[in-house]
Amino acid sequence: MNKTAQVKAPTIETPVHTAQPARESNIDAIVSYFESGIKPASVRGELGIELEHTIVRDDLSPVSYHGAHGVEWLLEQLQASFPQTTRDPEGDLLGVARPREAVTIEPAAQLELSAGPFENLDEALHTFEAFERDLTEVLSPVGERALTIGYHPTAAALDLELIPKRRYKFMDLYFSERGPFGQRMMRGSASTQVSIDYWSTADCLRKLRLAFALVPLFSLMCDNSPVFEGKPRTHQLVRTEIWEKCDPDRCGLVPGVMDPAFDLRHYAEYLLDTPAILVPCRKEQWCYSERTFGDIYATRTMTRAEVEHAASMFFNDVRLKTYIEIRPADALPIPYVVAYAGIVKGLFYSAANLDALDELFAKVSAADVNDAKAALMAHGYEAQVYGRPVAELADRVMELAHAGLSEHEQPYLAPLAQLVARRTTLASLSEQHN
Repeated sequence: MNKTAQVKAPTIETPVHTAQPARESNIDAIVSYFESGIKPASVRGELGIELEHTIVRDDLSPVSYHGAHGVEWLLEQLQASFPQTTRDPEGDLLGVARPREAVTIEPAAQLELSAGPFENLDEALHTFEAFERDLTEVLSPVGERALTIGYHPTAAALDLELIPKRRYKFMDLYFSERGPFGQRMMRGSASTQVSIDYWSTADCLRKLRLAFALVPLFSLMCDNSPVFEGKPRTHQLVRTEIWEKCDPDRCGLVPGVMDPAFDLRHYAEYLLDTPAILVPCRKEQWCYSERTFGDIYATRTMTRAEVEHAASMFFNDVRLKTYIEIRPADALPIPYVVAYAGIVKGLFYSAANLDALDELFAKVSAADVNDAKAALMAHGYEAQVYGRPVAELADRVMELAHAGLSEHEQPYLAPLAQLVARRTTLASLSEQHN
């Protein structure tokens, strides 16, 4: 660790290499946490949706957290509709909320709406459109706007100010010594994330594997980053490269997840054997540590809150908490967000479609997923993925998603379905217009 770094991080003083007498109980605690997310078979599957916005001035220059009409000011304006607030120990406003909707800020003041769970796409569309109207009403009079795009349109990441949140300072410190992409992820990127339920351990593991197999396809369909570090991108799927090079310890594929023998114990061991970055600390709120969670909690069983925190410190393409979070999509305009959520719903909440996806991706390995990402970054819709043209796979995925939705919800797929049919993306269309 760079001893001259400006952020001085308190650490928890225990040996780096220790025996772990509590290891089995910690594995059990993590597995129990995952299993607590199992929904009764009688419960209909729901969707959680998170959409990050990049706040800019009308000339597309950055808007930071501080200052006149900064994101702190924006959160204050939203308080009338979102009365529940979250502040740091110094009193800085970090989020506002109301039932089933939370507005939070990402490391460089990207504004996220996390909403749901939703039983239907009508409700999701209404919620996100209403929030966009709220943002426009506040921002437009002061010459600002909220963009739904995968990467900041004008700024280099390191020129963007971090918000006053202690954990982000430590994460920035950690990522800065693992190459440039972690800091770019934190400051420059913005995403759309969709979360789904599971009904058993077997259902959870099946959906995890299928979601990872679908990640390259979702990344292509939802590619919306025409600019990287203030310049036109040099390849497709910018978000894919950022996350592939961010931190191999905690990004990309969960090790072993494509193996049929993979289970929740393997997932728990992965969490325990990865550097923590941050752990809750009574004196300082957060303490920095490069030791593994297994070493930090070597002699006692983790609490549920500690397990929840550990799970949150991983940024895989698909992440397991008490739901499955599918994470590869760029931030998208609202009609495309709902279309993407519709694809996920149609695929993962249809028993027939799960069977079809099992057959479609039966032989896909971890190496195949990584090869697919590389092929799509280089060739887009001209690529071969899993031994066949990606365009054919994308058509099949859209066909299955359409069949998995009700007749009422099928039209919501149209925005992304049209892009797939044209073999193009929002990012490519933006390049053509600029």
